[in-house]
Amino acid sequence: MKISDFKAALKEQEYPIFKLENGKALAPHYHLTELGKITKDYIDCGGNHRQESWLNLQLWEAHDYEHRLSATKLLGIIRKTERQLALSEDFDLEIEYQGSTIGRYTLDREGETFLLKATQTDCLAKDSCGIPDAISLPIKELASAVSDNCCGPNSICC
Repeated sequence: MKISDFKAALKEQEYPIFKLENGKALAPHYHLTELGKITKDYIDCGGNHRQESWLNLQLWEAHDYEHRLSATKLLGIIRKTERQLALSEDFDLEIEYQGSTIGRYTLDREGETFLLKATQTDCLAKDSCGIPDAISLPIKELASAVSDNCCGPNSICC
């Protein structure tokens, strides 16, 4: 979700509600602990130089059960961050939320609720690495293919 989409959705709500993909809602007393621009400058496994920037919003649950973050207050924090960090409304939004470890999520909408969707790793240079879109083997050949090619010198792993 882009910052502009998130801000537009917040204007329709009094208190934003977030939930995980498994249906578990974040406690209503969550805090916004950080809001910042993240820039990643890196080389992928195919040797390509890449640069990405996004807005990171960190949510945290404390023990102050009466706390509520209103949509109006959250919009004000976002606007202040946009001004101070010169952010574009076209930036993607990423959510960090504490589970058993800090999880990174993209944001989607499900009715009036914001849905935290877990991010996944991926090879960004599949062509350079020789990763096919899919491997099709007859089922009877699959077991030997896995045992012969898994993590060996001729494997299809990066």
